[in-house]
Amino acid sequence: MRENIVIRGAREHNLQNLDVNIPREELVVLTGISGSGKSSLAFDTIYAEGQRRFLESLSAYARQFLGMMERPEVDFIDGLSPVISIDQKTTNRNPRSTVGTVTEIYDFLRLLYARVGVPYSWKSGNKMEKQTADQVVATILDMPEGTKAYCLAPVVRGRKGHYRELFEQTMKQGFVQVRVDGEFMDLEEDMKVDRYKKHDIEVVVDRFVINEKSEKRIAESVRLALEMAEGNVVLAVPEEDDGEVKFTDHLYSQNLFDPESGLAYEDPAPNMFSFNSPYGACQHCDGLGYTYDVNRDLVIPNKEQTIEQGAIRYLGEPRDIFAFKQIQAVLDSVGLDFETPIKAFTDEQLELLFEGGGDTKYDVSYDFRDDNVTYKHSFKGLRNMILEKYEESNSNKQRDKAKAFMSKIDCPECGGGRLNKEALSYRIDGYTIDELVQMDIDTLRSTINTLNLTERQQKIGSQVLKEVRDRVDFLLNVGLNYLTLDREAQTLSGGEAQRIRLATQIGTQLVGVLYILDEPSIGLHQRDNIKLINSLETLRDLGNSVIVVEHDRETIESADYVIDMGPGAGEYGGEIVTEGRPEDLDPDSMTAKFLKDEEVVPYPDERREGNGKSVRLEGARGHNLKELDIDIPLGKFICVTGVSGSGKSSLINQTLEPILSSEFYNSKSVPLPFDEVHGIDNLDKIISVDQSPIGRTPRSNPGTYTKVFDHIRKLFAELPESKIRGYDQGRFSFNVKGGRCEACNGDGVRKIEMNFLPDVYVDCETCNGKRYNRETLEIYYKGKNISDVLNMSVNEAHEFFDSVPAINRILGTLVDVGLGYLRLGQPSTTLSGGEAQRIKLARELAKVGTGDTLYILDEPTTGLHFQDVRMLVDVVQQLVDKGNTVIVIEHNLDLIKAADWIIDLGPEGGVGGGEIIAKGTPEEVAQMEESDTGQFLKEEFEREGRQAVTAS
Repeated sequence: MRENIVIRGAREHNLQNLDVNIPREELVVLTGISGSGKSSLAFDTIYAEGQRRFLESLSAYARQFLGMMERPEVDFIDGLSPVISIDQKTTNRNPRSTVGTVTEIYDFLRLLYARVGVPYSWKSGNKMEKQTADQVVATILDMPEGTKAYCLAPVVRGRKGHYRELFEQTMKQGFVQVRVDGEFMDLEEDMKVDRYKKHDIEVVVDRFVINEKSEKRIAESVRLALEMAEGNVVLAVPEEDDGEVKFTDHLYSQNLFDPESGLAYEDPAPNMFSFNSPYGACQHCDGLGYTYDVNRDLVIPNKEQTIEQGAIRYLGEPRDIFAFKQIQAVLDSVGLDFETPIKAFTDEQLELLFEGGGDTKYDVSYDFRDDNVTYKHSFKGLRNMILEKYEESNSNKQRDKAKAFMSKIDCPECGGGRLNKEALSYRIDGYTIDELVQMDIDTLRSTINTLNLTERQQKIGSQVLKEVRDRVDFLLNVGLNYLTLDREAQTLSGGEAQRIRLATQIGTQLVGVLYILDEPSIGLHQRDNIKLINSLETLRDLGNSVIVVEHDRETIESADYVIDMGPGAGEYGGEIVTEGRPEDLDPDSMTAKFLKDEEVVPYPDERREGNGKSVRLEGARGHNLKELDIDIPLGKFICVTGVSGSGKSSLINQTLEPILSSEFYNSKSVPLPFDEVHGIDNLDKIISVDQSPIGRTPRSNPGTYTKVFDHIRKLFAELPESKIRGYDQGRFSFNVKGGRCEACNGDGVRKIEMNFLPDVYVDCETCNGKRYNRETLEIYYKGKNISDVLNMSVNEAHEFFDSVPAINRILGTLVDVGLGYLRLGQPSTTLSGGEAQRIKLARELAKVGTGDTLYILDEPTTGLHFQDVRMLVDVVQQLVDKGNTVIVIEHNLDLIKAADWIIDLGPEGGVGGGEIIAKGTPEEVAQMEESDTGQFLKEEFEREGRQAVTAS
């Protein structure tokens, strides 16, 4: 087998006709400045070619369903194995996808409960026992005398098929009626149902009236039904409701029955424990575990206000509508009026306002023609008023308005367990399945190890338990001990999602595969880094090739081979600066200089004192936070640190940020529970930069995302020639009709569809790739038209528009964060992760700061090389120098060292976290032995100290 993956002439994106040999069956790290072409080489060249070759191996028939992959711009690739990519962009956004389903642990738990779970009645709590046929008959005869009933044999339960043979067989046996999916039908020749839908089919065995005379007949019918349906019989009792006959089904079973409550369960199947199946999902929330209900704090956010001042935000200030007449009548009845502040209402009065007065009638007076009329009306309450609008309104606008005052609550039926009562009543050693999935991985591992099983349970479940243990261990090995299995996949960070997929891949034990990973260390604390590196080495030692795009110092130093891309970014990158073992890298390359501490990210000798003011948050207790009281000093650069899962995002992104957003922007986001917050008046706005991706369409570009293109279009519309022709801003947009080229709809390229080959994109022959029509391109500013401006680099545009402050300010921030090389019109889809992160940062930094602004940045070093981090630290320090406060959630030690103040959470992730372990300057935290972050900081300071001594 070849020793290398041989690549010749790679030209994808910004790669400069690259030739490279990548050793196989080794851990190879691709590093280099953000935008230098690492992902273009790893994902857009190697992975894309591997995928394309796999698809080409399929038949033409199969390929037409899969769509063709484009051939990457490369002359030749040899030595490729089957490729598996684990990147950050493939997190499932479906709320039904959880950590348990992604890792398949939940599938094994379902199987375990279906085979060895012990059922209990959800009504009485008694253990369910199997019944004999005589007991079933006796139970039926205990029903009220004179009850009419259909005796049904449930022969098919939730299975697909046309069942023609079953219907034929049933007719031959002399039966004349069946019930299919709740509907009674007469049996006919060649009868069949839709084979692609799931069906419930019951044979009508008999119809009888329950009394002593028919005891023998009932016994025979019931025994026959039990025999036909493997020990189950359904008694359908008809009831009239508004002239309509409805059936109430009573299930009796030789399988599982509780005599006290009369409950019967069918034998469990794995789909009974699935929240994605109608047989297991809670009917109330459809298996999501939550529903939406009216949130009182959103309806009345400010308890200091009166109704007259508009305290009920859903209705606004009082006006002449029926709702306010009703509220006035209700308040009159309890001695209140519109001038009473909400905080003066008692709990009972607030309950009356929200839940209504039931059947009580109130004197509601309103003007009718020229008269004042008083009627007696009941009042259903604000909650029902909003819920009715949400559930019954045909207007999307009204529904959206109502939804804005609702928030997620645990489903009242299943309590967030997602399953129906029957599934939640099965236990193994006292644990229900939802109790297991709510445990963090650490607790789950120890619980599964100590389960007290009977000999029979042990024999049946041992293999399943082994699979569960193995998969849980893989999650522990990649530092995810704090996650729970019921955590929604869409709430995971990019790094967490990658590490879960990495754990799943290690579990498959494949050999001879090429794995490509994209910064798996994101969101991982240094303490757990070694676990991740060990996992990557395990993959390699199995006989796989592993290529990792990474900037983390430890990962680079642990690699077998390093390829350093550069020297610049964008058009100035795409070449290999140096490659080899970590210790053999060219000492003149920037990566080698940072690894040897010849280049460093600077940090100040003295830490800022701040402005003496602070924001105090008390009693934060959402997720795993332990009633935290925290002071956030203002006018400083603050870093919130701690091991993964210690509660950093819960505290900052999900408690503090929504509180402040609600205060400054009337945001509808609901913070996690807390008691009080003080000192908000020391700030005047909040700007948050999270990790969500920027536009995923080619029409989105740095110009449109940062809004600088709006100002450029406005400038072009203000030009004398534009005014003479009557052109407005829309004329210079490539997204709307008017000024754009209609042949390509403003894309600049046309798609040529090729059967059995990938689509080919060519420049539009009408506008030659310029996106606009001829008339629009005749408007010039300083000798450049709008298309020329889109093709400028940010650096060029910064100089070109130096006399236009609004444009210059935004472009200046893009230059400051190191993105001067990007073209204004470059599609967002071609940007690297680090570039996208910094464009978001630039967009927020370009907003005019007041000196009392709080910036919240969530892991801004994602995708950034040491050089980029240095640039980022400079930008942040400039912001704080202007008097602003910056809070950064971060694991990167170079950035943490540069902070003025550290708040360290821990000591562990998940249940073991949520406490403040240390706070102070980096030097103070480095002396605290109980802080893991402090210990790594101490090592970092010592290493730099040694380096400084050596250098002098």
